[in-house]
Amino acid sequence: MAAESKRFYVVDALRGFAIISIMLLHNIEHFDFYYVPENIPQWMASIDTIIWDTMFFLFGGKSYAMFALLFGLTFYIQMHNQEKHGEDFRPRFAWRMFLLLIFGIINSAFFQGDILSIYAILGILLIPVARFSDKALFIIALILFLQPYEMIRLFIAIQNPEMQISDPASWAYFGKMSEYAAGDSLFATIKGNLTNGKVAVLLWNWENGRYFHILALFIFGLLAGRRKLFAWNDATKQFWTKALIISAVAFIPLFAIKTSTGNLIDSDAIRRSFSIIETSWTNISFMIVLLSGFVLLFHSKLMHKVLNVFTPIGKMSLSNYVFQSIIGASIYYGFGLGLYKHANTTPAFLIGLVLAVITWLLCSWWAANHKRGPLEAIWHKATWFNSEKRHH
Repeated sequence: MAAESKRFYVVDALRGFAIISIMLLHNIEHFDFYYVPENIPQWMASIDTIIWDTMFFLFGGKSYAMFALLFGLTFYIQMHNQEKHGEDFRPRFAWRMFLLLIFGIINSAFFQGDILSIYAILGILLIPVARFSDKALFIIALILFLQPYEMIRLFIAIQNPEMQISDPASWAYFGKMSEYAAGDSLFATIKGNLTNGKVAVLLWNWENGRYFHILALFIFGLLAGRRKLFAWNDATKQFWTKALIISAVAFIPLFAIKTSTGNLIDSDAIRRSFSIIETSWTNISFMIVLLSGFVLLFHSKLMHKVLNVFTPIGKMSLSNYVFQSIIGASIYYGFGLGLYKHANTTPAFLIGLVLAVITWLLCSWWAANHKRGPLEAIWHKATWFNSEKRHH
């Protein structure tokens, strides 16, 4: 397999892996509708805890980060392809982000935790920096990665450790979700998700420093594309091996600090800002462990066929992301089957596994008969609707 072709296969497989991990997380969360059924046997509650803790350890805060990095990589690939034909992709990318925002709003109607609309808005910020030097981009990404806003808040908290802080503003909005998600009205659920739910998610992402890290990862993905890190050769194999080792070594102390923060810091103000910064670094370090480990295993003889099952899922990542929201809401919310009342973590996880298998089967069938997923085809046609030349 040619290096250029193989690069796209591993990227699609990574997207598929991220989609499945997100699907499993969303299921045990009841698609953001947190509810613990009553009278769960103790033995099952113990299994629930193991599954919940394991899934969030592996994927919580990591899957979205992997997607963000791949988003930046895709931006580079599209821009580079157009530059080879003497065209500037940036104006069309702005239009493409508007289309993604529409998909995000549709998705938000069913799942308030939608990330597409956030990617669409932050993606616009790639346009002014797209042609910066590698050094300038790296510096910008590094500053964003360090969480500058929360650093300032931490500095202020250190100067005033006794100052009182209020609960995050998002909590009040999340607390209202049961008012519409538990009801049997689809219209009320959509309205609630697009109003109260959207505010809750936007605030939560701000409160947890996600905007800074998403944009940083966009830029790191752009740099990865420039350096052709997903083309497979001896140099990139060495890079991903080093990335795996360094990120794994960094993760161990970061995770130890994360789990001990409550005991190490007495001040609420200091602890909150420190925890936001430290947790985001911990998550990104483990995301790199997953990413680099996946890339290395994907190119090994032993694991290539196993991990390649994610490729057709990744080719339809937009479709799969939106469809899982619609299906998940229909399974757990009150307007649908209302399983939030009955499915604790273990059965919700099993539902997620069944949906993952069904997703793989449908995507494999679709990929054998179509070049793009259904929503991907719409997005592509709408992106190039007024262009006679469509350079892919």
